[in-house]
Amino acid sequence: MPYFQLTTSVRTLNRLQQIVRVLARHGFGHVVERINLGRYLPLGKILRSAQAESVNAPPVSLGKRIASVCSELGPTFVKFAQTLSTRADIASEDVLRELRKLQDHVPPFDSELARSIIATEIGESPDQCFASFDKEPFASGSIGQVYHAQTKDGDNVVVKVKRPDIEEILHQDLHILKWMAGAAEQWLPELARIRPVQIVEEFELLLKQEVDYISEASATSRFEEAFENDSHVHIPHVHWNLTSSSVLTIGRIRGEGFEGILEGGHEEIDRKLLGKRLVDMYVKQFFDMRMFHADPHPGNFLISPPARIGLIDFGQTGTISDELAGQLVIIVVAMIYREPQIVVDVLYDLSAVETETDPKALVRDLRNLLDKYHGLPLKRLNLLTIFTEIAGVIRQHNVTLPRELVMVLKTLITIAGVALRLDPELDLVAELSPKVRKLVAGRFSPKKILRTTGVTLWHFFSIIRSAPSQLRAALRRVGKGKWQVNIRHENLDRLINELDRSSNRLSFAVVIAAIIVGSSVVVSTNAKFPVLGIDIQWFGVAGYLVAGLLGIRLLWAIYRSGRLS
Repeated sequence: MPYFQLTTSVRTLNRLQQIVRVLARHGFGHVVERINLGRYLPLGKILRSAQAESVNAPPVSLGKRIASVCSELGPTFVKFAQTLSTRADIASEDVLRELRKLQDHVPPFDSELARSIIATEIGESPDQCFASFDKEPFASGSIGQVYHAQTKDGDNVVVKVKRPDIEEILHQDLHILKWMAGAAEQWLPELARIRPVQIVEEFELLLKQEVDYISEASATSRFEEAFENDSHVHIPHVHWNLTSSSVLTIGRIRGEGFEGILEGGHEEIDRKLLGKRLVDMYVKQFFDMRMFHADPHPGNFLISPPARIGLIDFGQTGTISDELAGQLVIIVVAMIYREPQIVVDVLYDLSAVETETDPKALVRDLRNLLDKYHGLPLKRLNLLTIFTEIAGVIRQHNVTLPRELVMVLKTLITIAGVALRLDPELDLVAELSPKVRKLVAGRFSPKKILRTTGVTLWHFFSIIRSAPSQLRAALRRVGKGKWQVNIRHENLDRLINELDRSSNRLSFAVVIAAIIVGSSVVVSTNAKFPVLGIDIQWFGVAGYLVAGLLGIRLLWAIYRSGRLS
């Protein structure tokens, strides 16, 4: 979204002013100036005072400054930072490390308001539709807060209630984020390669999914159906009669937190069996369901002895299309057999490689990285470190991975790392190989090849069939003189704006000079105004005053732009 399309309502301008202050105070005043925020706000005093604070403050790392900005700006920016913290392909590890520390610190809203929301959404008050309902929430986040309750049938449930004003807040902040991303893509070449607009649009889709509790309930039901015959995996049941877009009621799962199990000391837990079942659970999601839980942090796993896994919070899920699954398999197989050229070819197919990237240099660096870990025993491999190094290589060569692929890789690496912490002897290759071989066989099976060939031939003959009519239409346009050649310029908007501003100031200065000259002529005249009998010289003095005020206004505008000298 280009910067000039920002809706300049009073609330938006107030929010922008707050964002400007926070950015400048944390040392990002130069970014504010470069994306032309001065077009909407009187930035002179704001930037000077905020930048003075940042200069006097002790030096802080880039990651901490970004985290501080997002923390001060509230839930939308905190969630945006949390989303970025998984993108090792667009930021360095020290920045991501600071972003991962961000948590939602939002006080709960009034429980009476939550009860009224439930009454409005469900049609009955909590006292009518639940046998019991806690007076206070046991958890609170930026999107909503959570209560323990019991249904009329005696089921223990968890009830999530959305904040009443959260959608309006998110809508306004997303509007500003889109505008800032568009401005950054236009005026900050060093950020343009990571496609800020695309990142914000993907974040918007993710946030809409998380805010709509119907979407989360639907995902929960799909997982419950997929694992209904697996006694080792427990997915909460959705109570649809007590669920709406703002209220979500699901069964309560009890168990030990995963983080405590990873730290040890739980003799009743079979760690090896738990590690294997965890991998099996995600293998089924990746290869059978083609849908996976995309937020696999320890707080979303509840473990029961000896190795039963409870999975909760399906606000963030990812899907794997047939095309993405095939490309992912090709990447994995190519890396196993140390064929970096194939990996680069797949990245080009994914439109992840920029035009200025040197493919030979990218192949060389990937080969060096694969050679570095060749022959190393699996139990000695640190998958997170390897993923970070690969991400560093592709970031160095201006490669930006699609969000879906990043989510898959991030989730896979996280689960593999947790499983190896539970059982360092776990053979991940043996667990994944059957599914990978099945996918490869399916991709190159005669049936698949025949189907792909048929689709390709259909597209080919469609082109041939439509080509004569398209050519005839083009020749008609040429014959009527209606053929047009459209030329699209890039990055000239700023030059046009500066020329427009300069010409306005020049015209303003000419008007001031004309007023001064005219006033001087009037002042030198010894005559009276024929009707009022007033000395004409007073009109010259008034002209001087007007010219002076206009001159001060012009000087202030130049000073505020930072181009006085």
